Amino acid sequence: MTQHKPTILVTGATGQIGSYTLRCLLENDSITPVAAVRSAAKAEAFEAQGVRTVIVDFDREETLAPALQGIDRAFLMTGYTVDMLRQSKAFLDSAKQAGVKHIVHLGACGRDDTTIAHWAWHQFVERYIEWSGFSFTHLRPEVFMQNLLSYDGTQAVNAGIIQQFTGDAAFSWVDGEDVAAVAAQTLLHPDKHAGRTYRLGYDVKSYDEVAAIMSESLGQPFRYEALPAEVFLENMRAAGAEMAYMSCVYENFKRIAARAIPGVEDTFDNFAQITGREPVRWKEFVQKHRSAFAY
Repeated sequence: MTQHKPTILVTGATGQIGSYTLRCLLENDSITPVAAVRSAAKAEAFEAQGVRTVIVDFDREETLAPALQGIDRAFLMTGYTVDMLRQSKAFLDSAKQAGVKHIVHLGACGRDDTTIAHWAWHQFVERYIEWSGFSFTHLRPEVFMQNLLSYDGTQAVNAGIIQQFTGDAAFSWVDGEDVAAVAAQTLLHPDKHAGRTYRLGYDVKSYDEVAAIMSESLGQPFRYEALPAEVFLENMRAAGAEMAYMSCVYENFKRIAARAIPGVEDTFDNFAQITGREPVRWKEFVQKHRSAFAY
């Protein structure tokens, strides 16, 4: 009798963290990964690689139940809008109905007592997952190093100048690919990681320190220009971003700059235990993405 292969659904499969997670899962033939995409057009690239796809559109609740049929474990990540609360609840209700056993949720930074609004929203989702009775693993990544490649489509480093909004404060960072590596392990081995909350942050640096690492590693001058957080808010408004969420990010930047958020410099020693290797730190990240930063 052939043994049942657990089926793992990856939401956000076309985005950075989701695509990295899917890539990690594809290296393991003990499970069947399924990519959640928003349209048939987006499914084509996955189908060409032989990856099974389902349509999941968080704003069309009728797509959820069919997509979740036969799924054993799911990686849940939602978009950067306040709608993430409603979307997560609808997804989790459908997952419960469909018999999904284990949920790995990609949340946000922060200690349990955070008052940064969008971090707290993710903690409400964590509590709903627990209340619903799933086996779970909660992931709380600190700031993604990838934000220096781009943030919401805006290039963050231009001709050696980093323009950001956190003053001279240092805070904790993580490579998004490392977050995906942890996500994959928690999806592959739910028995080992059930009931755990993993905060993921491994290198504390201010933007001035990141610029110094870039200068040294790439042999070109880089510098950080600290801008008022109001500039971020206007940029996001001009880009048509959802402002309830971006107002939270604005508040977050202001409070980091004022050193008014306890825990933003927290780092953790859980990565090697989960993945069997060391996490990426800034020097390695800069080398890995040198073509994106060099000018």
